[in-house]
Amino acid sequence: MMKKLRYIIGIDEVGRGALAGPVTVAAVAITVNPKPKIRNPKPRLKLRDSKKLTPRQRETWFGYIKTHPGIFYTTAGVSPKIIDKINISNAANLAATRALTKLVKYLTIVKYLTKSKVEVFLDGGLYLNKNKIRVNPRSYPRLSAFTIIKGDEKIPAIMMASIVAKVTRDRIMVKLHKKYPKYAFDRHKGYGTKKHIKAIRKHGPTKVHRLAFLKKIH
Repeated sequence: MMKKLRYIIGIDEVGRGALAGPVTVAAVAITVNPKPKIRNPKPRLKLRDSKKLTPRQRETWFGYIKTHPGIFYTTAGVSPKIIDKINISNAANLAATRALTKLVKYLTIVKYLTKSKVEVFLDGGLYLNKNKIRVNPRSYPRLSAFTIIKGDEKIPAIMMASIVAKVTRDRIMVKLHKKYPKYAFDRHKGYGTKKHIKAIRKHGPTKVHRLAFLKKIH
């Protein structure tokens, strides 16, 4: 039965437009055979893109995804320093590639995935760098990867990935707030709100700010 397992993987990112913090990508795998039962964790709490959910709703869905036996996920991030060096699009694609690599390694080692067919769907704007996917080619599954415009509105695995990525990054920014309390990262999560820009102008940038992005606000 394990050899017949097939997966659909959804990949999405958050933090592309932020002034501070990492860009974070999640890869979520859902088994197709046998197909798992996916139910709303609460009445009327429909699965949606993370932007259409409240923080509490995202946490509820994240807890559901985390404990569901037929759903698996990994995350990866790229730091502001690397974003400044290679630009945000390349950084997001690098994070997507890293997240997929980690997930495939997990499925290969823990779930005995070998030459099973795996379909990968990335939200629009994300692409894989297949030359940087580091796995054992003998055990690597047959991958078919597609970038889908507005995939976070169409494909459940991408919707889940958007939720996992958003919750993961928000938690990172809350931790960074404790280190840099003057910038209120816990509120705006690194995005360019008026309060955030005012704090940057008053106190200067931190090590977690994207210097290339800050040039646009001065």
